[in-house]
Amino acid sequence: MEFTLLFAAIAGVAPMWLLASRPGGFSGLADRALGATIAGLFAGRLVAMIGVGINPFTAPGDILIVRGGVSTVGATAAVLVYLAWTGRGRWDALAAAISVPALVGLAGWHAGCLFRSACRGTGAMWSGHPIELYAAGLLLVGAAVAHRLAARVQGLVVGGFALAWAAGVRLLTEPFRPSLTGGPKWAYACGVIAGLAVALVAVQRGAPARPD
Repeated sequence: MEFTLLFAAIAGVAPMWLLASRPGGFSGLADRALGATIAGLFAGRLVAMIGVGINPFTAPGDILIVRGGVSTVGATAAVLVYLAWTGRGRWDALAAAISVPALVGLAGWHAGCLFRSACRGTGAMWSGHPIELYAAGLLLVGAAVAHRLAARVQGLVVGGFALAWAAGVRLLTEPFRPSLTGGPKWAYACGVIAGLAVALVAVQRGAPARPD
């Protein structure tokens, strides 16, 4: 069992169910989130397999070996595409509904290092610091801010903020996390830019506020 993934799923599902069950919550949020999770894991696993030279057509069973690696870039892209497709024009409400659970779920992903005893950072400055827990804490701060923003601004502004914050946290902490590759820092930089762009465009266009 991949406890990091399990902890991330539990951390993300808890606030999602609370948001979906309250009056006026985004209808079908839990179903969409489940579908997005499956799509993300599938796409992320495919990208990871191809990246290490495994042909998914000749070794289809390897797709199920999640512990073999999941590409965060591939998974994130698949999740965003899935949510955009299933939002069916309600992207503003969907962005407001999914932002907090997504940030909390990412925090759970990082906090899952506790199960692997691999929270410490690398490098002379950060080798004695629990860099993974720092990332989890920053993501929880972002979730709290997104929750407050959701009651005051348009949903796409909240979604843009959440994307930029998550990508920014990864961009800041990824170089110091235990990793063989150092992480796709270019993708996180693009995430920051894309998130800020979405938020700014939503403000300029005056996207309607999400329903209470």
